[in-house]
Amino acid sequence: MNQSEGLRFRRLHRPQVITDDLPDHRYKGSGSTYSGRVFQVTLVSLGCFLLLPLLVVILILESPIQPEAVSLKEPPLMKGCWEPNLKLREAQRLFEDQVIGPESIANIGDVLFVGTADGKIVKLNGRRIHMVARLGKPPCGSREEESSCGRPLGIRVGPNGTLFVADAYLGVFEVNPTTGEASRLVSGGQVVAGRKLSFINDLTVTQDGKKLYFTDSSSRWQRRDYLHLIMEATADGRVLEYDTESRELTVVMENLRFPNGIQLLPDEESVLVAETTMARIRRVHVAGLNKGGMDTFVDNLPGFPDNIRPSSTGGYWVAMSAVRPNPGFSMLDFLSQRPWIKKLIFKLFSQEVLMKFIPRYSLVAELHDGGICTRSFHDPNGLVAAYVSEAHEHDGSLYLGSFRSPYIAKLDLHKV
Repeated sequence: MNQSEGLRFRRLHRPQVITDDLPDHRYKGSGSTYSGRVFQVTLVSLGCFLLLPLLVVILILESPIQPEAVSLKEPPLMKGCWEPNLKLREAQRLFEDQVIGPESIANIGDVLFVGTADGKIVKLNGRRIHMVARLGKPPCGSREEESSCGRPLGIRVGPNGTLFVADAYLGVFEVNPTTGEASRLVSGGQVVAGRKLSFINDLTVTQDGKKLYFTDSSSRWQRRDYLHLIMEATADGRVLEYDTESRELTVVMENLRFPNGIQLLPDEESVLVAETTMARIRRVHVAGLNKGGMDTFVDNLPGFPDNIRPSSTGGYWVAMSAVRPNPGFSMLDFLSQRPWIKKLIFKLFSQEVLMKFIPRYSLVAELHDGGICTRSFHDPNGLVAAYVSEAHEHDGSLYLGSFRSPYIAKLDLHKV
């Protein structure tokens, strides 16, 4: 073997030494695959561990609501009269943290009267607060106590200077604002024409005081479950008439979806009724040739209407505490055609939790004949006036009630 052949032999048969500095390609691929499989199995196991109880809950628990699919039109564009603004933020809060949930407002002269969440009718005179009457009995404050404590909602002044009050649970009352004496005209909870008065809401009275018209929002749901009623979209609401002379109680209109605020028209042959779930206002004929009929005053509002009150220009103030933004996304519109999602949501979350996910947006609009909007005031996010339920006009100002906030707001109309 010559020298060149020996060198070639040594190169071919030189031993290969594996050190820590050199990668071992024989084991790298299999180790990576094994680790990946362990990670995947762990991830899937963890997911099953977390999702299994949720699936069990979904399958076993019954939903408290049996929602119906309802058809809402595409919300109107928020332009023109509905153009967003910040005018409601010009309002001033009154009696902050002294009145809770002043849903509705009435006035005798410059003295205001409101019903509060603790079952009281109170008088607001200047800066002073005086309790006029308590319709229910304490204790008050919790959801469970609301039905016995009472929850005054709609309030009106009658021709004799007395107050007519709609309590969601206890019924319809006539209250003497001086003595505080309260007379029950209609008992809440009674069965009328086969259905229970479960959620008495708002009322309106004729000029002679002989007839009262009021809304019963549902025979199935009470006020404390109002979000259940909205989500279920049950058509079990009614308008009723009470004759103060004969004491006769009759059903004027039925099968409405959350009838809410109510307002007599000047001729007293019709009432406007806010059908909250459907984002519209209906006109129900209570007297005259068209008695028993119904048509639509305004359809497809950009929000969900609550109370309706007259304006000094011959129109009507309509309060809305939630809107259907366009452009934008309306959760309630999205859910209206998806009952199964509603059922799932109410299996998992309480009404109190869900309220936190509903965007706050206060809107007050003045509507005239034909449902034409002439002006609107907005407070996006409800920073100053939140959860508005009513706009009551008096002496050049709008007094804004709320079903939830701890104050009344006052908006000077001369400044907006």
